[in-house]
Amino acid sequence: MRTASAALTLLALGSAVGAAHVASIVAFCWFAASSIAAVIEGAPLDSLGMLVAATAASVVARALTQAALDGLAARGAARVKSQLRRRAIEAIDRGGSASLGSRSSASLATVIGPGLDAMDGYVGLYLPQLILTAVATPIVVGVLLLADPATGIAVMVTLPLIPVFMVLIGWATQAMQRSQWEALQSLSQGFLEVVRGLSTLTIFGRQHRQTTRIEAVTDAYRTRTMKVLRVSFLSSFALELAASLSVAVVAVSVGVRLIDGAIPFALGLFVLILTPEAYLPLRLVGARYHAAADGIAASDDVLDLIATGADARLARAAPPAPETPRDGEAYDVALALRGVTVERAGRAVVSGLDASWRHGSVVAITGPSGTGKSTLVAAILGFVPAGGRVLLAGRAVPADERLTRIAWAGQTPELTSGSLEEVVTLGSEHPDPALVARALALAGTLDVPLTTVLGPAGQGLSGGQAQRVAIARAVYRALERDLGTIVLDEPTSALDAEAEERVVRGLRTLAGEGRLVVVVTHRPALVAAADVVLDLGSASARARLEARGPEVVAR
Repeated sequence: MRTASAALTLLALGSAVGAAHVASIVAFCWFAASSIAAVIEGAPLDSLGMLVAATAASVVARALTQAALDGLAARGAARVKSQLRRRAIEAIDRGGSASLGSRSSASLATVIGPGLDAMDGYVGLYLPQLILTAVATPIVVGVLLLADPATGIAVMVTLPLIPVFMVLIGWATQAMQRSQWEALQSLSQGFLEVVRGLSTLTIFGRQHRQTTRIEAVTDAYRTRTMKVLRVSFLSSFALELAASLSVAVVAVSVGVRLIDGAIPFALGLFVLILTPEAYLPLRLVGARYHAAADGIAASDDVLDLIATGADARLARAAPPAPETPRDGEAYDVALALRGVTVERAGRAVVSGLDASWRHGSVVAITGPSGTGKSTLVAAILGFVPAGGRVLLAGRAVPADERLTRIAWAGQTPELTSGSLEEVVTLGSEHPDPALVARALALAGTLDVPLTTVLGPAGQGLSGGQAQRVAIARAVYRALERDLGTIVLDEPTSALDAEAEERVVRGLRTLAGEGRLVVVVTHRPALVAAADVVLDLGSASARARLEARGPEVVAR
């Protein structure tokens, strides 16, 4: 309700239409009972016109209000899913690489895709029925108490049996549905891993072994699904049995009193017809709970995902206090780090890093794998929460605004489909062909024709070409928006020596134009071309800077 406003609209409108629906049910029961009683008591047929017309009108009203409830439910479910899906995607965007790193892409795709689709049963069936039950049950029981106190009391005594059964069965079903949902996510993740590694498995002739594994996981999921269905059917039977026995108790009571003449026939028939309507909403709530169980299980993950994104937003968006540049740190310092600390899983990956780099420099961040190079870059870009200060051109910039001041390319190219120009100018409102050509030249991508059209995920390029196109995309952004800092994570990891040399020359050209170029790398050629080396694997200190030029400010 708090996350999707459409659910509140469904609740309000559903309650109003539900009240009209219950009124039509009570009217139908009364007019139908009165008509039947009048016929049995020998009333002339020509005197039954009004009763029959009222009965028919109540039937039409009941059908129309039921159709309105179904329409509201369908529309509400679509709007709720749309709102939750949009907020979930926004949460992933706000969470950045920390959000994507904590969960697999298959898990996220399952939650946002089939998971939210499963909420049709929750929002479209269970929630409207819950609203109708909350409205209908008190009204029907109140009418029964007014019409026949004995029947009303009997219904009030037996009615709680259904919620008791629902709770007991629901506990078992909830655990099974959670296990079912986790099994679906595991199956999705396993299948994605097999697809990603299929080429490698084929090279080594091991692709057929995965067939058996997928068959086993799928069969286990099928077996678990049948167990859930079995519990659902048995629970529905239990609820139907409890309701039938309760109605039977009322029927026996009314029948005995009719024989004794203690209750009018029309009134007795009315309460007999109306009594099942007191139990029906609760029975349907129980039945539709099982239909909605998948959506309920998925909604937990969706809401957790949205909450995680909101927490990340708050952690990154807190504006830092104004900073004054240190002595010697004039505005020619492009990027300054002051006591930057990044923790993951309770461990400091980067601790107390303090450094300053001027415009016109190439900085190489190096060190063994696992020392926090990519984590430091993520902290600079504002993707992960970090302690300390990150200053751009002498000013502290909030984490969620740094991408407007920094051009960057990650380890994985993550290219889009389209023409080469469209891929390189991603996000540009007015692409400049001249800048595209220059960005491709600086990235050493002249071997890729400008007429190249890329398929999904950059299909049509080799790994090295895709990497250089990603570099060109970052360079184009820096050129178009006149950004003073470019950050590249492992920009030459998939390149041969000749291609790497072209990229290095381009980076040196960018630095010569007054830009700061920060690269994460293991490659000796790129380290050798750098003005500053930040060695995160240094044993002598947490972070050590080696100045290679008089213009470099280093600590």
